[in-house]
Amino acid sequence: MAVRVGTPVSDDRVGAALRNTEDVVLRAYRLWFEHARRCDDCKRVRRASDGCEDGRELWGTYRLACIGRLETKEEEPS
Repeated sequence: MAVRVGTPVSDDRVGAALRNTEDVVLRAYRLWFEHARRCDDCKRVRRASDGCEDGRELWGTYRLACIGRLETKEEEPS
């Protein structure tokens, strides 16, 4: 469906876009939180940026999701 410049966007499409964004943010946070609960290095620190490399990467993914700049990684061919 092509959208022309100046064409109002329906509330349904706006709502769907917001739900998708929320789902990405919540998923990124959940992945970090589950990692932080299990990781001995991440359990010992107060800030996510002081955790292990994996924890810092997951936290970075969450931060990018919050500002809407999360890029999906395409799997590299084996």
